[in-house]
Amino acid sequence: MTEENTKTEDLNETGIDKPEVTAAEAEPGDTATEQQSEQAEADPILGDAEGIIDNTARIAALEEELAKTRDQALYAQAEMMNIKRRAEQDVEKAHKFALDKFVSELIPVVESLEKGIENAEQDEGQHETMLEGMRLTLKQLLDALAKFKVEQVDPVGQPFDPNFHQAISMVPNPDMEPNTVMEVFQKGYTLHGRVIRPAMVVVAKAV
Repeated sequence: MTEENTKTEDLNETGIDKPEVTAAEAEPGDTATEQQSEQAEADPILGDAEGIIDNTARIAALEEELAKTRDQALYAQAEMMNIKRRAEQDVEKAHKFALDKFVSELIPVVESLEKGIENAEQDEGQHETMLEGMRLTLKQLLDALAKFKVEQVDPVGQPFDPNFHQAISMVPNPDMEPNTVMEVFQKGYTLHGRVIRPAMVVVAKAV
């Protein structure tokens, strides 16, 4: 064996002249992992795409929940305003119509005075002093009632209104328009425009 062959064998044994492993000879798994790592390092946005999608979905869900909560709060606020408004209306009505029973008790007093005046007037001028006193008392009483929004309903000659009048009969009358009040049997009364007692009336009808 020559000296040159001996040197060649020695080099082969030590592996100094062996070629490096190529990319094709490397294991497939290692190459794919290295490529993914390189892509993630080269473009971190793409690497975090799944995380961004998850965050977007969570934000959308939170916004939807916030919108529902806002709607519920607005509905509750509107309901509270309605309750407050109804309570104020109830209090206002209670103040307006607290005198309902009181007025009902006073009405017979007014009617007694009116009847006394009517009887005195039929006595052909007798008891004029007493008659004048009764007229004055009646006026004072009606004025006091008017201060509390109590009004008489005396609709002679007016069209019949079922909201304020109660017809007790209908009588043919050629001198009046049909459905006109021709006589008031009993006067009515209102409190703040609400009927306490309707007027009892006789209504004209066509002949």
